[in-house]
Amino acid sequence: MDNRAEVREFLMTRRARVTPEAAGLTAGSNRRVAGLRRSEVASLAGVSVEYYAKLERGAIAGASASVLDSLAGALQLDDAERAHLLDLARAADGIPTSGRGRKRTARAAVTRPSLAWALDSISEGIAFVRDPRQNLLATNALGKAFYSVVIGDSGRTPNLARFQFLDPVAHEFYPDWEMFAEMCVGIMRAEAGRDPHDKGLQDLVGELSTRSEVFRRLWAAHDVRTHGAGTKRFQHPVVGELTLAYEELAITAEPGNVLMIYTAEPGSPTAERLRILASWAAERSHSSEPDRSATHEAP
Repeated sequence: MDNRAEVREFLMTRRARVTPEAAGLTAGSNRRVAGLRRSEVASLAGVSVEYYAKLERGAIAGASASVLDSLAGALQLDDAERAHLLDLARAADGIPTSGRGRKRTARAAVTRPSLAWALDSISEGIAFVRDPRQNLLATNALGKAFYSVVIGDSGRTPNLARFQFLDPVAHEFYPDWEMFAEMCVGIMRAEAGRDPHDKGLQDLVGELSTRSEVFRRLWAAHDVRTHGAGTKRFQHPVVGELTLAYEELAITAEPGNVLMIYTAEPGSPTAERLRILASWAAERSHSSEPDRSATHEAP
């Protein structure tokens, strides 16, 4: 992805979002721009108009940490947006982010036995590994049952973004579909800022932009977000409504990949439904196993 274009569009959309009133300025009359003027951002950030105009054209390479911090303050960036701005600046400087190499080889699956064991040890929650391209690389048993509508039987690596935007079933699985769509794109935007050379992510963005008008609109908004922790609602085809808390954990041995864990509040209806789902998954697995009992004829 073109880093200069990313910087330009990100700064322009953030500037358009901040009103003069929110920045403590007098709006005046005959304003021709949405949000702040470049001169107003420059004044708030303590830089010259010429220098800010250069930054907004995408020439962010070499910008100091203090300038970026002042710019983040002037544009009222939240933590995720501030981190994204720093990632864009690092990418422009050619500095890998968060210990990642500039280029990564896509992995079809997680192969380390110890990680598979760790997933399998989580028996009362949904656990899975996701990469920066939204590929679902590995799950525990409950996760496989939970994401059965995503995994399917195509043999292709399941992708949460493709499911979100291209599969009509997603609108049933995610009762808050619009919120999930915004979250998915925001996370992908943040990943694109961390590694603009990720061809797999570029290809995915191109595919979704071509096939989904909603994705195209959300991508153009340049909103970013982190996942972290929170609560989500799902409508599972087997057990019905689930309200799950989630935690995202970085996998330091595989930079860029994360471990997601969904759990239910103890004693809640969702906790009971997860137990039912686990039983359903166990019965399904048992019924699919071949009968290994030996049959011998009497001599």
